[in-house]
Amino acid sequence: MVATVLICVLLAAVLVALRGLTLARSRGSVPCRLQKAGNGWRSGVARYADGELHWIPLMGLRLRPRHAIARRGLVVSGRRVLDNGLYAIDCGGTTRGISLAMSADALTGFLAWLESAPPSAYLDVA
Repeated sequence: MVATVLICVLLAAVLVALRGLTLARSRGSVPCRLQKAGNGWRSGVARYADGELHWIPLMGLRLRPRHAIARRGLVVSGRRVLDNGLYAIDCGGTTRGISLAMSADALTGFLAWLESAPPSAYLDVA
């Protein structure tokens, strides 16, 4: 009985770890941390899809994005450097209370994605 429970727990841990590795190494994804409403930072992966930035947490069972941030109406209200070499940006507009932290290369890609919006989209980058 105990061996069966131990095997199930070990198998679940391996599946969660494989999920995290698959997400982190998938094409078009960048490591990105998310902070919502001043809570702690959560590690995850960001993907650009159909005018939205999809954020998927590394730890968890769901493969669907936990947050979908639309490019239309997104306002970057501030930038700052974090202790660990990551750059944090505060999002405003339609997505208030969300901050994203990413590497310098990922931040450059994020800002390029914002600026490449269609002419009809409302943009404001600080």
